[in-house]
Amino acid sequence: MKKIIFLFSLFVLTSCFKETRTQPFENNNQRDSVHNVIIRPVNPELLNDTTDSVRLYYQKMNFYEIWYLDENRNALLAEIKKCGEDGLNRDDYEYQTLKELENKRKHLSEKQQIAYDILLTQSFEKLALHLYKGKLNPKTLYSNWDLHPKEIALSDYLIKAVKKQKVASTLKELKPNHIVYQLLKKSLVTLDAFPDMPFSTIYSSKNKIQLNDTLPELVKIKKRLTYWKDYTNPDSIFTWAYDSITYKAVKKFQKRHGLKPDGVIGKGTIYALNFTKNERKEQIFANLERWRWYPKDLGDQYLLVNLPEYTLNYVSHNDTVATHKVIVGTAKRSTPILSSKLSNFVFNPTWTIPPTIIKEDLQPSAATNREYFAARRLTIYNTEGKEISPSEWNPDKANNYRYVQEPGYNNSLGLVKFNFPNHHTVYLHDTNHRDYFTKTNRALSSGCVRVEHPLELAQQIIAQEYPERNAKEWIASLLKNKKTKSISVKSTIPIHLFYWTSWIEGSQLQFRPDIYLLDKELAKKLRQ
Repeated sequence: MKKIIFLFSLFVLTSCFKETRTQPFENNNQRDSVHNVIIRPVNPELLNDTTDSVRLYYQKMNFYEIWYLDENRNALLAEIKKCGEDGLNRDDYEYQTLKELENKRKHLSEKQQIAYDILLTQSFEKLALHLYKGKLNPKTLYSNWDLHPKEIALSDYLIKAVKKQKVASTLKELKPNHIVYQLLKKSLVTLDAFPDMPFSTIYSSKNKIQLNDTLPELVKIKKRLTYWKDYTNPDSIFTWAYDSITYKAVKKFQKRHGLKPDGVIGKGTIYALNFTKNERKEQIFANLERWRWYPKDLGDQYLLVNLPEYTLNYVSHNDTVATHKVIVGTAKRSTPILSSKLSNFVFNPTWTIPPTIIKEDLQPSAATNREYFAARRLTIYNTEGKEISPSEWNPDKANNYRYVQEPGYNNSLGLVKFNFPNHHTVYLHDTNHRDYFTKTNRALSSGCVRVEHPLELAQQIIAQEYPERNAKEWIASLLKNKKTKSISVKSTIPIHLFYWTSWIEGSQLQFRPDIYLLDKELAKKLRQ
């Protein structure tokens, strides 16, 4: 028996040895007759220290040079050189080394040329992957980002790029094609046109600077507004007066930065004024990176929420058919970033209070005032599903109960809820605090997204889903009935809760407050 095992082991070892020795490799030069160039073989042993994917690329090329054409090498070098237009750093792709090797390629030994070819392949792969799915992985950075991983088989793209001499167009194909990404790139171009100059920090001697105030810091403020092209009156730039021209410039600046355009120079306006050109540039870099994380195809029709802008857009075939204000989670209870699909509408929804609100709001408030439940029309259920009275409720065991708010106009979810599957139990919904939509800062919810005029949005979608029904009358009858009713969404309507804080409108740079303080930290990680 031992002899049989020994012979079997010897057979396996011999087979493995033979398999290693018989890789499809011919140590002969080939000639590209079309371009009249020599193509050198690449010994598989030279690829031992590379990744599996790089070895696969050369295997698909029968272990011959990939970058033997001048045109392809120069095209790749050109794309790496200008990758800053996409917020990337050319040094990450060995640009200087590649450039030096290219300049002296004719004088390199055959072995050095092969090593150069491998380095080009590695740089192409790295750049292609960064353009397609970002330099960093959001899953390792954030616990509440629920985006599907972006996977891609690059070998076909590489072969197409080099065999058809389409390096630039292939890399372009991998980039996000959404209009926001294009506007972010345009923002970089516009921002680069501003002069490079040091910014001294602006300090205010008042909490709020108002029209007709006279203060020395107004000189600095006017200079900063002039730099950003919001102020165009050089005659009064050195006066201390907060005049009407400066007032208009401040309101323009505030509007571009998502601040309340009231002309009052408070902490928010001073904070935005103190951003330097380089800080704004890094902010755009961070937003470009995020857009590389997002799905490449958002869908033919979809709901797109930009959390820092407090806006929802309903997009159909590249046209924005409706725009709604939204209220999003606070910094402490932030709304997660995710992509999902709309599943159903619930009219006259009940609201079951989630654990976070039980702990932080309900328990401490109701413990001192049992009228809390009646005032909010809450029914209390014990662990057996039996309704109990507020007097029977034990505040020390608040998490052992279920609290349900009855449906109605003043329900916390309002009259309609938009459901979509996700791991965070968030959804879109109406609200009983409809006056909050007049606020500039609308990071006010516990994580879900409240929508202004949600019945109009629901009606638009239902009319499309059920053309045989009169959507407006159907919804009105459901609301009048006051019973909870669900209507399913039959077609695929993706919903995207995204986060971006900069773009451009016309020639005007737009920035929004970084409500979850993500930009600077991401920009820092991108530099590493």
